[in-house]
Amino acid sequence: MADNTTNNGLQPDPKATKKIRFSLRELSGSVGDFGTIFPIILGAGIATGINVSYAFVFIGLWFIITGIYYGLPIPIEPMKAIGAIAIAEGLTGGEIAASGIIIGLVFLIIGHLKGMERIQRWVPESVIRGIQVGLALILIRTALGYIISDLIFGAVAIGIVIFFFIASSRSGLPDISSLIVIGIGLVAGVMAQGMPPFRSIPIPELIIPATGDWLFAAIHLAIPQMPLTLGNAILATSLLTIDLLRREVKPDTLSKTIGVMNLVSSPLGGFPMCHGAGGLAAQYRFGARTGGANIIAGLLILGFAVAFAPPEVLTLIPYGIFGGLLVFVAIELGKHGAKSPSYPVTILMAVIALIWGITPAFVIGMIASYGLERRRGWGRTMLKRRDREA
Repeated sequence: MADNTTNNGLQPDPKATKKIRFSLRELSGSVGDFGTIFPIILGAGIATGINVSYAFVFIGLWFIITGIYYGLPIPIEPMKAIGAIAIAEGLTGGEIAASGIIIGLVFLIIGHLKGMERIQRWVPESVIRGIQVGLALILIRTALGYIISDLIFGAVAIGIVIFFFIASSRSGLPDISSLIVIGIGLVAGVMAQGMPPFRSIPIPELIIPATGDWLFAAIHLAIPQMPLTLGNAILATSLLTIDLLRREVKPDTLSKTIGVMNLVSSPLGGFPMCHGAGGLAAQYRFGARTGGANIIAGLLILGFAVAFAPPEVLTLIPYGIFGGLLVFVAIELGKHGAKSPSYPVTILMAVIALIWGITPAFVIGMIASYGLERRRGWGRTMLKRRDREA
């Protein structure tokens, strides 16, 4: 059994049960992870032209389904590696759909074969941390481009996020900075451009990736994302359910829900999704204890799906707003990456990711990690031999 106090200072709730509750605490906790969800989805919408209303619809629906299924505040998040690459490079809908289908199929099979713990041993933690830091640097580079083009709104966004970060740390105020920042951007856009025409969400059309999309998605999106999903979305989330909620959610069960979510949603325009230990900690911190928080979050996000049905809505929001929000998504990723057990591997991967991309960083990181481990083993053997000779 894991220790019941987590390293982020959060204490477990001895009264946590699977019974779904609706309360002000659950409402407060329901928005705890919105600061991660909205910048990635909206940033991907701007960079790639995907229909963000579909992404919001499926995230909202899976929040509700997951809340009912688990009875716990198991979060739904857009996949960060795919999101960062989509924002930085501008991907096509087919490439994004192919990545979700590939990842969904892989994790559904792994979950059914009960293989999560065995796979965990193959990918060193330093490699996962290196991917996180590399993604953080890529997001910061992209965010700075948005901020430089729109300094005033970038500064406003950063100031609001800093205020809520300090206030939530000291007083327990829910961090709704992303909602306020996006709201300010929408109001400013409407004042400058006028209200866009109302449109209902069109029925999703099946996305059939082209032949070349599958190979690109496998190499450039699925491979960088899978270690993160394995480490953060599945294994760390499973551990945290014990630490905080006194209920164990098996890693293979989380793997299967990630698989089903992506196989169902990605071909219909949904953005690739996973769970997340950081999201669970954020929701718990602000009051979420049951699946009621998930259901509330899902309903709120479905409301945003309706609001963003007209594609013109995205053009209302100043780019500086997105830049400010992406900076703090990057900082959150970087904080987790700083927990690396091997800084040489993590730093090497981060630099390579920034220069050449995540996939080369992953390959070189795996080689470097196993090479260092072999060298340490050789060094320990030599020390033992010297001790015997002495």
